[in-house]
Order: sequence, then structure tokens, then C-alpha cells
Amino acid sequence: MTRETSDDDVVLSAGHITAAVGDLGWRYVLGTLRASIRLGPLWQVAEVATELIRACGTAADGCLRLDLRPGRLELVLHPPDPAGLTGRELTHARTIATAAAEMGLPLEPDADGRRSVQALEIAIDALDIAEIRPFWKAVLGYADEPGGGGPGDPIVDPLAQGPAIWFQQLSGPRAQRNRLHLDVSVPHDEAPQRIRAALGAGGTLLSETRAPSFWILADCEDNEACVTTWQGRD
Repeated sequence: MTRETSDDDVVLSAGHITAAVGDLGWRYVLGTLRASIRLGPLWQVAEVATELIRACGTAADGCLRLDLRPGRLELVLHPPDPAGLTGRELTHARTIATAAAEMGLPLEPDADGRRSVQALEIAIDALDIAEIRPFWKAVLGYADEPGGGGPGDPIVDPLAQGPAIWFQQLSGPRAQRNRLHLDVSVPHDEAPQRIRAALGAGGTLLSETRAPSFWILADCEDNEACVTTWQGRD
């Protein structure tokens, strides 16, 4: 395991983060740590969520997000600093894992047998990003990404409920290719299975030259999607 840093303000690499808390049930996905807990009715989900929040205290208010659904609690630790996750968030990750284990509820990326944790981005190909970006920002009610705001920067949901939107520069018109595709960020060790499932469902692998950073796939009508991981990006 990678040696731990004692400086909570140091931004950590994806490899360091995975080595530090991956065995606790957390998965590093698209700059965040994500995990789930399999539970029962919604009242139980709410009670467990409350206990985990209490374990972290108010210090986690700026980095912890919870999604409560009957049968499942999903946890996300995101970086308050746009530069990335630090030792402070790793401390919260360990605290949550310990508190959950003491309740007999281990963290796991797949808590309901349907799919693992993941993060979704939408990419829009554009000839003039600066011209179309204000439209998408306005029509979605989105805001500038923290630390961003430039004419080519991504835009995000200020309530952190919708996927981030980023813009990819086109070198010229592409009449025969879709100009909007999905980026599905998954835990690095689950990408191969996700790709096999997509190919088994009639998809085509267009490119793996940038794997394991991302693979480009397409459906039978050539609509594209990228399966991405943190690997190859540090």
C-alpha cells in the first residue's frame, strides 16, 4: 500500500487513493470516491445515512453527498478543491467505512446486484465551443465548473444532480457522425466486464488505443459512447 501523507491539503494521485481505500469498498471514479450499502426500506436507509453523517461530523459537509433510495444508500466523496481529493477526504472515507462495518454494513461498489457505482458525463462535439457553451449553460440551468469558467471549460449542475457537460473541439464538420456521446466512468477493475456486456449487446469497439483511460464503442447505428477509468490519466 502506498505510504500515507500526513498533509491533509496535498492532492493525491488516483493510484494512491485506490491503494489507500480501495480495499474498504470505495472506488475511485471520475475524481470522486464512491461506494454503496445494501439496505432495506427507506427509513432504514435514512437511519444509516444519519449515523454515517454523525461519524464524520460537520467537517464532511463540503465533500460528502448521499443518494438515498429504498434498498440502497450511495455515498460520494468529492473534492472541495477542484485540484482533486486530498488526505482529508481519505480520512472521511476511512471513518465512514469503519462506522458502516461496526453496524454490520460493509461498503461495496455493487450494493443491489444491478450495477456498480459509476459517474456520467455528456460530451458535445462542436466547431465553435465558445459560441454554443452559453446556450447549454442557460438551457440546462448549469453553472461554471469550480475553478473554471473559460470559454471552453465544462459546465456542471450546481445541485450536483445531473451529469457534467464538456465540449470536444471538432476540426471540421462531420455530417455522418453523431456530435453528442456519453462518457460512462466506471471503477477501473470493472471496465472490461462493462465493455464485454456492451459488445455482447450488439455494440462495436471502435478504438482501444487510449485504454485503459478510455475505450470508444458504438451501437449498431454508430452512436458512440466511451467507457472511461482513472487509469492512464495520472
